[in-house]
Amino acid sequence: MKIDRTKNAGRNIVFGCMLKIYQIVMPFIMRTLMIYYMGIQYLGLNSLFTSILQVLNLAELGVGSAMVYSMYKPIAVDDKKMICALMKLYRTYYRVIGIIIAFLGLCLVPFIPKLIKSDVPADINIYILYILNLSVTVLSYWLFAYKNCLLDAHQRTDVASKVTLVTNTLQYIVQFFTLCFLKNYYAYIIVSLAAQALTNILTAVVTTHMYPDYRPEGNLSKEVISGINRRIRDLFTSKLGVVIVNSADTIVISAFLGLTMLAIYQNYFFIMNSIISIVTIIFAACTAGIGNSIIVETKEKNFADLRKFTLIITWIAGFCAICLLCLYQPFMEIWVGSELKLNFLAVVFLCIYYFVYEVNQLFTTYKDAAGMWHEDRFRPLVTALANLFMNLLMVQFWGIYGVIISTVISTLFIGMPWLLHNLFTVIFTKDQMIQYVKKLLLYVAVTAAAAVVTYGLCSLVNAGAVIQIIVKGVICLIVPNMIYLAAYYRMYEFKQTAALADKMLKGKATFLKKLM
Repeated sequence: MKIDRTKNAGRNIVFGCMLKIYQIVMPFIMRTLMIYYMGIQYLGLNSLFTSILQVLNLAELGVGSAMVYSMYKPIAVDDKKMICALMKLYRTYYRVIGIIIAFLGLCLVPFIPKLIKSDVPADINIYILYILNLSVTVLSYWLFAYKNCLLDAHQRTDVASKVTLVTNTLQYIVQFFTLCFLKNYYAYIIVSLAAQALTNILTAVVTTHMYPDYRPEGNLSKEVISGINRRIRDLFTSKLGVVIVNSADTIVISAFLGLTMLAIYQNYFFIMNSIISIVTIIFAACTAGIGNSIIVETKEKNFADLRKFTLIITWIAGFCAICLLCLYQPFMEIWVGSELKLNFLAVVFLCIYYFVYEVNQLFTTYKDAAGMWHEDRFRPLVTALANLFMNLLMVQFWGIYGVIISTVISTLFIGMPWLLHNLFTVIFTKDQMIQYVKKLLLYVAVTAAAAVVTYGLCSLVNAGAVIQIIVKGVICLIVPNMIYLAAYYRMYEFKQTAALADKMLKGKATFLKKLM
């Protein structure tokens, strides 16, 4: 089957971006309603159960990614028999995964109170609430979930995005009335359960209509199943590491510091994660091109591209981190009030965390583009376990600061050096690594200097929170970018970046030619 990659990619980007923006704005509104109509503790409960279920989702192991990858070739040669057999295997795996998650989730029921230090609302039975949340997760695997692989493999994720937009809209409308008028958190979660069921059913109906010839039937050879299982094993440690890092902070904060502190922390993390999700679109758009370049271009050309992308990402990440540093507190004062703000030191640590995360994402993008899952299979797990150990240790004497900085330390001193070593062993040459690290440290130093100067200027602004955001926003928009331009405009990497931007804009930005 011939797939129009360019047309499908355009659809996916458009509807993917629409869904991403929608999934930032609407949860923000729902968080706000929950804070003001229900209370901050309910928001903490919501975050805690989400993190627990992320851990249980480890049972998925990366099955979805491995199965979709296995469908690429059969779809290209229009091998319908093979596709149907893969669908049957996928359905079997997901049914088993749903059973495993249900069993493990029920085994955790007696320990749920141990994960909450205090602050449980008086009208909430945490066991009932946990079972409802668990049901949402289990249902996502049991109810036609295997049919999603057809959309992914045919590069038609735009269809899933459209269905999700519709069902999420219905969900948020009903939940809005549930929060504002019923003020019943159980009903709020039951609506999520119904929305998950509706999403799965509608996606299955649309997929069946689009691909009526594909049904889960037939059997695969032992060699094919063995190859799929091998890819699942390679992806498992990476998935495990990501889940531990994403969930450990939330669970540790709840267990040691309580639901109120967890909700306050999650408000800050929600803003940061929204920015991360937008920047991730850049990484996703570049992955395929980087993968192709690694195959067809020389190591020197790929190293030059890495240097160019590093400048772009450190510029973007540095600018966003500086904006967070200067605008976090006045925004939080408007959104949730001064009593639900973290201390400024926590804000500083969160900004460092964000910058380190984005740079590490660049390295991860190169790893994924090169298919280095086997060579890199232990690093994410070791980094995550180190993060968990430091979380449990540092929260004892440094509270929320220890939880945040432990993630930075584990990534900065374990994960990133290890990943860099792997990249400069497999993709690049080891003698290029020192040159690259020196340039990366220069970017970090320039970003730190820009942050100090910009924050110093913003601290001179004394006004109401709204005026502060406007004035400080203008300062953040101008000052760090001018510092970056002054520091980088003579560099080779900047010339290459300007040339790339000029090419993307088809030569319409004449000012870029002056910088090249």
